Amino acid sequence: MAAAPSARAAVDAAHLHRAIFVGIAIFLAVAPFLLYPVFLMKVLCFALFACAFNLLLGYGGLLSFGHAAYLGTASYICAHTAKVWGMPPEVAILLGTAAAAALGFVFGSLAIRRQGIYFAMITLALAQMVFFFSLQAPFTGGEDGIQAVPRGHLFGLIDLSRDTSLYYVVAVIFLVGVLFIYRVIHSPFGQVLKAIRDNEPRAISLGYATNRYKLVVFTLSATLAGLAGATKAIVFQLASLTDVHWTMSGEVVLMTLVGGMGTVFGPMVGAAVIVTMQNYLAHLGAWVTVIQGVIFVICVMLFREGIIGVLARRLKRPL
Repeated sequence: MAAAPSARAAVDAAHLHRAIFVGIAIFLAVAPFLLYPVFLMKVLCFALFACAFNLLLGYGGLLSFGHAAYLGTASYICAHTAKVWGMPPEVAILLGTAAAAALGFVFGSLAIRRQGIYFAMITLALAQMVFFFSLQAPFTGGEDGIQAVPRGHLFGLIDLSRDTSLYYVVAVIFLVGVLFIYRVIHSPFGQVLKAIRDNEPRAISLGYATNRYKLVVFTLSATLAGLAGATKAIVFQLASLTDVHWTMSGEVVLMTLVGGMGTVFGPMVGAAVIVTMQNYLAHLGAWVTVIQGVIFVICVMLFREGIIGVLARRLKRPL
């Protein structure tokens, strides 16, 4: 008798999520007529980045302090291949994403050997290696970065130099990425991930190769972070050290926690809040970082579940 209400609740949650995704798609369709497209594209890139990070932290239980490495690596590879090699944007984005996936696999293979704070420190150390490599490598442009990256024509047909055209391409990339993450979360693989997150010794006792699952989710998270970074390089026509700096890794942690760790839609909201704050408070200079710190402290003290986490608890619906 207990299984029936549980199954009904799962169906209701699926219907709610489907309605929310439809609402997001409708909003994205009309958004460029209401808001500045470049600002919207920045929000979407960081929202995808935060969702990718949340896949690792919220569902895999692995706290990485080095996710900027994958965002920045993909950004540099995409920018270099588009500007220097003359690759079309779709190929440049794919190459950048593939580079992030390869780096994530290598770094993940090293990091998953440890747990807790040791795992976090290893990811930070590896990311700092990427930062110093990016600073010294000739093809990255050092402190100047790679500038004036051509947007080109998608598949030789769609002129991405027009902000509106590029916006809809970015919106599709964002939706596909988020729907893929949603499918992973609600697959048998995702259920095993949650079991490992909640009680790894129990998962091991049931016969699951937990390190293999950790490596797969780490690589998936890095790949999607790379997709966000490569797309961002095309949008802003720039790849810089900011993308690989440790503060970028801190920002994605902040976005995830503010929106709601372990929720489907929380990282999107957290990214929108942080990017909007950075955009409209930019005239305050360094004080923006202070304000972010205050918001983070308030969220940790009063809204530990994040904005969407608190809303989900009030509505008694998984979000």
